[in-house]
Amino acid sequence: MRSLGFVDGKIIDLSENAVPLEDRGHQFGDGIYEVTRVYNGKCFALDRHIERAYRSLRELKIPAVYTIEEFEEMHQLLISESGIQDGAIYLQITRGVAPRAHGFPENVVPRLTMSIRPSTSHSKLMEQGVKGLLIPDERWLRCDIKSLNLLGNILGKQRAKDAGCFEAVQIRDGIVTEGTSSNFFMIKDGLLWTHPVSNLILKGVTRSIIIEELAPALGLTVLEKSFSPEFVQKADEAFISGTTSEIMPIISLSSTLVGDGNVGPITRKLQQAYQSMIAKQCG
Repeated sequence: MRSLGFVDGKIIDLSENAVPLEDRGHQFGDGIYEVTRVYNGKCFALDRHIERAYRSLRELKIPAVYTIEEFEEMHQLLISESGIQDGAIYLQITRGVAPRAHGFPENVVPRLTMSIRPSTSHSKLMEQGVKGLLIPDERWLRCDIKSLNLLGNILGKQRAKDAGCFEAVQIRDGIVTEGTSSNFFMIKDGLLWTHPVSNLILKGVTRSIIIEELAPALGLTVLEKSFSPEFVQKADEAFISGTTSEIMPIISLSSTLVGDGNVGPITRKLQQAYQSMIAKQCG
Protein backbone atom coordinates (compact mmCIF):
# COMPACT_ATOMS: atom_id res chain seq x y z
CA MET A 1 0.00 0.00 0.00
CA ARG A 2 1.51 3.34 -1.02
CA SER A 3 0.53 6.85 -2.04
CA LEU A 4 0.60 7.41 -5.79
CA GLY A 5 0.13 10.12 -8.40
CA PHE A 6 -1.46 10.09 -11.83
CA VAL A 7 -0.17 12.49 -14.51
CA ASP A 8 -0.65 12.53 -18.28
CA GLY A 9 -2.31 9.15 -18.20
CA LYS A 10 0.32 7.29 -16.20
CA ILE A 11 0.90 6.30 -12.60
CA ILE A 12 3.87 8.03 -10.95
CA ASP A 13 5.55 8.19 -7.56
CA LEU A 14 4.65 11.33 -5.61
CA SER A 15 8.33 12.25 -5.37
CA GLU A 16 8.64 12.67 -9.15
CA ASN A 17 8.80 16.18 -10.65
CA ALA A 18 5.62 16.43 -12.68
CA VAL A 19 4.44 20.08 -12.86
CA PRO A 20 5.63 22.09 -15.90
CA LEU A 21 6.88 25.57 -15.01
CA GLU A 22 4.22 27.25 -17.17
CA ASP A 23 1.24 25.21 -16.04
CA ARG A 24 -1.46 27.83 -15.42
CA GLY A 25 -2.45 26.10 -12.21
CA HIS A 26 1.08 26.58 -10.92
CA GLN A 27 1.34 30.23 -12.02
CA PHE A 28 -2.23 31.53 -11.63
CA GLY A 29 -4.23 28.98 -9.65
CA ASP A 30 -6.16 28.67 -12.94
CA GLY A 31 -7.93 25.39 -12.37
CA ILE A 32 -10.30 23.31 -10.24
CA TYR A 33 -10.04 20.39 -7.87
CA GLU A 34 -12.06 17.73 -6.06
CA VAL A 35 -11.33 15.39 -3.17
CA THR A 36 -13.17 12.07 -2.92
CA ARG A 37 -13.06 9.71 0.05
CA VAL A 38 -12.30 6.03 -0.42
CA TYR A 39 -13.80 3.55 2.04
CA ASN A 40 -13.14 -0.19 1.78
CA GLY A 41 -11.54 0.32 -1.63
CA LYS A 42 -14.58 2.14 -3.06
CA CYS A 43 -15.20 5.81 -3.83
CA PHE A 44 -18.00 7.41 -1.84
CA ALA A 45 -20.36 9.84 -3.60
CA LEU A 46 -18.06 10.03 -6.63
CA ASP A 47 -20.98 10.96 -8.89
CA ARG A 48 -21.62 14.10 -6.84
CA HIS A 49 -17.95 15.09 -6.97
CA ILE A 50 -17.77 14.61 -10.74
CA GLU A 51 -20.95 16.65 -11.23
CA ARG A 52 -19.48 19.49 -9.17
CA ALA A 53 -16.18 19.29 -11.07
CA TYR A 54 -18.05 19.77 -14.35
CA ARG A 55 -19.83 22.81 -12.90
CA SER A 56 -16.56 24.37 -11.73
CA LEU A 57 -15.03 23.80 -15.16
CA ARG A 58 -17.99 25.50 -16.82
CA GLU A 59 -17.75 28.50 -14.49
CA LEU A 60 -14.04 28.93 -15.34
CA LYS A 61 -14.62 28.22 -19.05
CA ILE A 62 -12.20 25.29 -19.01
CA PRO A 63 -13.21 22.59 -21.53
CA ALA A 64 -14.35 19.29 -20.01
CA VAL A 65 -12.29 16.74 -21.95
CA TYR A 66 -13.01 13.69 -19.78
CA THR A 67 -16.21 11.66 -19.59
CA ILE A 68 -17.85 10.45 -16.39
CA GLU A 69 -16.72 6.92 -17.25
CA GLU A 70 -13.11 8.06 -17.69
CA PHE A 71 -13.15 9.82 -14.33
CA GLU A 72 -14.50 6.67 -12.69
CA GLU A 73 -11.85 4.50 -14.37
CA MET A 74 -9.00 6.78 -13.28
CA HIS A 75 -10.20 6.77 -9.68
CA GLN A 76 -10.46 3.00 -9.68
CA LEU A 77 -7.03 2.65 -11.26
CA LEU A 78 -5.43 4.65 -8.44
CA ILE A 79 -7.19 2.53 -5.83
CA SER A 80 -6.12 -0.70 -7.52
CA GLU A 81 -2.50 0.33 -8.11
CA SER A 82 -2.00 1.82 -4.64
CA GLY A 83 -3.73 -0.88 -2.65
CA ILE A 84 -5.19 1.84 -0.41
CA GLN A 85 -8.53 0.81 1.05
CA ASP A 86 -9.22 3.84 3.25
CA GLY A 87 -7.95 7.07 1.73
CA ALA A 88 -8.62 10.19 -0.29
CA ILE A 89 -8.18 10.88 -4.00
CA TYR A 90 -7.26 14.42 -5.02
CA LEU A 91 -8.14 15.43 -8.60
CA GLN A 92 -6.93 18.66 -10.22
CA ILE A 93 -7.58 20.07 -13.68
CA THR A 94 -5.80 23.22 -14.85
CA ARG A 95 -6.40 25.22 -18.00
CA GLY A 96 -3.15 23.77 -19.33
CA VAL A 97 0.43 24.74 -20.12
CA ALA A 98 1.07 27.98 -22.02
CA PRO A 99 3.41 31.00 -21.95
CA ARG A 100 2.51 33.16 -18.96
CA ALA A 101 -0.15 35.74 -19.84
CA HIS A 102 -3.28 36.67 -17.94
CA GLY A 103 -5.75 36.13 -20.78
CA PHE A 104 -6.91 32.64 -21.73
CA PRO A 105 -4.43 30.95 -24.11
CA GLU A 106 -5.70 29.49 -27.38
CA ASN A 107 -5.34 25.88 -28.49
CA VAL A 108 -4.29 24.64 -25.06
CA VAL A 109 -5.32 21.27 -23.61
CA PRO A 110 -6.47 21.11 -19.96
CA ARG A 111 -4.10 19.15 -17.74
CA LEU A 112 -5.29 16.56 -15.24
CA THR A 113 -3.30 15.33 -12.26
CA MET A 114 -4.44 13.08 -9.42
CA SER A 115 -3.09 11.53 -6.26
CA ILE A 116 -4.20 9.02 -3.65
CA ARG A 117 -3.11 8.90 -0.02
CA PRO A 118 -4.27 7.03 3.09
CA SER A 119 -6.74 8.98 5.22
CA THR A 120 -6.13 10.25 8.72
CA SER A 121 -8.75 8.99 11.16
CA HIS A 122 -10.82 11.66 12.90
CA SER A 123 -12.92 9.15 14.85
CA LYS A 124 -11.80 10.40 18.27
CA LEU A 125 -12.47 14.02 17.33
CA MET A 126 -15.89 13.13 15.90
CA GLU A 127 -16.72 11.42 19.17
CA GLN A 128 -15.56 14.25 21.44
CA GLY A 129 -16.16 17.31 19.28
CA VAL A 130 -13.72 20.08 18.36
CA LYS A 131 -13.17 23.79 18.94
CA GLY A 132 -13.91 26.40 16.28
CA LEU A 133 -12.82 30.01 15.79
CA LEU A 134 -14.95 32.83 14.36
CA ILE A 135 -13.01 34.97 11.86
CA PRO A 136 -13.75 37.51 9.10
CA ASP A 137 -14.40 35.96 5.68
CA GLU A 138 -11.72 37.57 3.49
CA ARG A 139 -11.96 35.28 0.46
CA TRP A 140 -12.87 36.22 -3.09
CA LEU A 141 -16.52 36.41 -4.14
CA ARG A 142 -16.74 33.14 -6.10
CA CYS A 143 -16.53 30.65 -3.26
CA ASP A 144 -19.06 28.48 -5.14
CA ILE A 145 -16.30 27.44 -7.57
CA LYS A 146 -13.97 24.76 -6.22
CA SER A 147 -10.97 26.52 -7.68
CA LEU A 148 -7.27 26.33 -6.83
CA ASN A 149 -7.37 29.87 -5.40
CA LEU A 150 -7.28 29.00 -1.71
CA LEU A 151 -5.00 31.57 -0.08
CA GLY A 152 -7.84 33.07 1.96
CA ASN A 153 -8.83 29.61 3.14
CA ILE A 154 -5.25 28.76 4.04
CA LEU A 155 -4.76 31.94 6.09
CA GLY A 156 -8.02 31.31 7.91
CA LYS A 157 -7.14 27.69 8.64
CA GLN A 158 -3.79 28.78 10.04
CA ARG A 159 -5.50 31.30 12.33
CA ALA A 160 -7.60 28.45 13.68
CA LYS A 161 -4.54 26.24 14.12
CA ASP A 162 -2.64 28.99 15.93
CA ALA A 163 -5.61 29.37 18.29
CA GLY A 164 -5.70 25.64 19.02
CA CYS A 165 -8.89 25.14 17.00
CA PHE A 166 -9.85 22.54 14.39
CA GLU A 167 -11.61 24.95 12.02
CA ALA A 168 -12.30 28.63 11.44
CA VAL A 169 -15.93 29.59 10.83
CA GLN A 170 -16.13 32.71 8.68
CA ILE A 171 -18.27 35.84 8.89
CA ARG A 172 -18.98 38.21 5.98
CA ASP A 173 -21.01 41.41 6.44
CA GLY A 174 -22.39 40.16 9.75
CA ILE A 175 -23.46 36.79 8.34
CA VAL A 176 -21.94 33.37 9.08
CA THR A 177 -20.92 31.75 5.79
CA GLU A 178 -18.89 28.52 6.16
CA GLY A 179 -15.63 27.03 7.37
CA THR A 180 -12.33 27.34 5.52
CA SER A 181 -12.65 23.77 4.22
CA SER A 182 -16.15 22.83 5.36
CA ASN A 183 -19.77 23.90 5.51
CA PHE A 184 -21.27 25.04 8.81
CA PHE A 185 -24.53 23.94 10.42
CA MET A 186 -26.12 25.00 13.69
CA ILE A 187 -29.12 23.50 15.48
CA LYS A 188 -31.66 25.55 17.40
CA ASP A 189 -34.91 24.14 18.83
CA GLY A 190 -34.57 21.01 16.69
CA LEU A 191 -34.11 22.90 13.39
CA LEU A 192 -30.94 22.73 11.26
CA TRP A 193 -29.68 26.09 10.00
CA THR A 194 -27.08 26.58 7.28
CA HIS A 195 -26.17 29.37 4.86
CA PRO A 196 -28.15 29.18 1.58
CA VAL A 197 -26.44 28.24 -1.66
CA SER A 198 -24.88 31.33 -3.25
CA ASN A 199 -21.56 32.58 -4.57
CA LEU A 200 -20.43 33.03 -0.93
CA ILE A 201 -20.22 29.32 -0.07
CA LEU A 202 -19.23 26.07 -1.70
CA LYS A 203 -22.11 23.66 -2.23
CA GLY A 204 -20.45 20.84 -0.33
CA VAL A 205 -21.07 17.22 -1.24
CA THR A 206 -21.54 16.23 2.41
CA ARG A 207 -23.74 19.31 2.91
CA SER A 208 -25.96 18.16 0.04
CA ILE A 209 -26.17 14.63 1.40
CA ILE A 210 -27.25 15.97 4.80
CA ILE A 211 -29.91 18.27 3.34
CA GLU A 212 -31.23 15.97 0.60
CA GLU A 213 -30.97 12.55 2.22
CA LEU A 214 -30.05 12.33 5.89
CA ALA A 215 -32.21 15.10 7.36
CA PRO A 216 -35.44 14.01 5.58
CA ALA A 217 -34.84 10.40 6.61
CA LEU A 218 -34.52 11.52 10.24
CA GLY A 219 -37.53 13.83 10.06
CA LEU A 220 -35.37 16.94 10.49
CA THR A 221 -36.17 20.32 8.96
CA VAL A 222 -33.32 22.26 7.33
CA LEU A 223 -33.51 26.04 7.03
CA GLU A 224 -31.17 27.39 4.35
CA LYS A 225 -31.20 30.93 5.69
CA SER A 226 -28.62 33.54 6.62
CA PHE A 227 -27.88 34.02 10.32
CA SER A 228 -25.60 36.13 12.47
CA PRO A 229 -22.79 35.12 14.84
CA GLU A 230 -25.02 36.41 17.66
CA PHE A 231 -27.63 33.83 16.67
CA VAL A 232 -24.96 31.12 16.64
CA GLN A 233 -24.24 31.95 20.29
CA LYS A 234 -27.78 30.73 21.03
CA ALA A 235 -27.27 27.41 19.22
CA ASP A 236 -28.04 24.13 20.97
CA GLU A 237 -25.59 22.25 18.74
CA ALA A 238 -23.23 22.99 15.84
CA PHE A 239 -21.15 20.99 13.41
CA ILE A 240 -19.16 21.30 10.22
CA SER A 241 -19.45 18.97 7.25
CA GLY A 242 -16.94 17.98 4.60
CA THR A 243 -15.55 15.07 2.63
CA THR A 244 -12.58 14.55 4.94
CA SER A 245 -14.11 15.87 8.18
CA GLU A 246 -17.43 14.07 7.54
CA ILE A 247 -19.84 15.38 10.25
CA MET A 248 -17.62 16.99 12.88
CA PRO A 249 -19.25 18.39 16.04
CA ILE A 250 -18.26 21.91 17.12
CA ILE A 251 -18.46 22.19 20.91
CA SER A 252 -17.11 25.74 21.26
CA LEU A 253 -16.65 28.80 19.05
CA SER A 254 -14.07 31.43 19.97
CA SER A 255 -13.92 30.04 23.53
CA THR A 256 -17.73 30.20 23.97
CA LEU A 257 -19.42 26.85 24.54
CA VAL A 258 -21.98 25.69 22.00
CA GLY A 259 -24.98 24.55 24.03
CA ASP A 260 -23.68 22.70 27.07
CA GLY A 261 -20.29 22.07 25.45
CA ASN A 262 -21.03 18.44 24.58
CA VAL A 263 -21.87 16.72 21.30
CA GLY A 264 -25.65 16.98 20.92
CA PRO A 265 -28.19 14.25 20.12
CA ILE A 266 -29.14 15.51 16.66
CA THR A 267 -25.52 15.72 15.59
CA ARG A 268 -25.05 12.16 16.86
CA LYS A 269 -28.03 10.93 14.82
CA LEU A 270 -26.67 12.59 11.68
CA GLN A 271 -23.23 11.05 12.26
CA GLN A 272 -24.76 7.60 12.64
CA ALA A 273 -26.91 8.03 9.55
CA TYR A 274 -23.88 9.18 7.55
CA GLN A 275 -21.82 6.17 8.65
CA SER A 276 -24.70 3.87 7.74
CA MET A 277 -24.81 5.39 4.26
CA ILE A 278 -21.07 4.87 3.84
CA ALA A 279 -21.40 1.24 4.95
CA LYS A 280 -24.27 0.68 2.53
CA GLN A 281 -22.45 2.17 -0.46
CA CYS A 282 -18.93 1.02 0.29
CA GLY A 283 -19.38 -2.01 2.56
